[in-house]
Amino acid sequence: MKLKLLPIMITAALSAAILFGGWFAYRHYGVEQPLDRVANSIAGVESAKVETSSGHVKISVKLAPDANLGEIYRLIKRDGSGQIGGNQLELAATAKDSARLEKAWSYALFDVAEAMENRKYSGIRDAMGKLSEQFPGVTVTTDMDENNVYISMRDGDAAKYVVLPRQPATLGAWPNA
Repeated sequence: MKLKLLPIMITAALSAAILFGGWFAYRHYGVEQPLDRVANSIAGVESAKVETSSGHVKISVKLAPDANLGEIYRLIKRDGSGQIGGNQLELAATAKDSARLEKAWSYALFDVAEAMENRKYSGIRDAMGKLSEQFPGVTVTTDMDENNVYISMRDGDAAKYVVLPRQPATLGAWPNA
């Protein structure tokens, strides 16, 4: 029995096209578009773009200056839970930025990094309070849940949003135990 190479190659190519085409169509129409609609329907979100990869969903949102970053994350996670599934959700937020907000953030960055490293999250609130005193007119709000720390900085119609992922406490073992 002699196998013909051409029909086997055509069958393999069609099978691969159907398999991968179906997978890409599902990812686009079954995950990305519904999440895009969920994110764009939330108050304070001006635009959203969804990107998915293996085990990871990244939503890039452009927010209004008065948006509540923590609430937006929670609403996307709740309303898009069917599409997110067990994947990790990452929210990248941007808004109309200003050089003054960037300068203010650079002043607080060390204190915020230290608080995150030591898991002393109240240090973030303290650093942001000092920042509001150093830069009159800049208002800062902080929010936290089990996944992230959310920092919203506002200066007139400009805003800067920062999402800092929390690291869960890990059980360590001593080497001499």
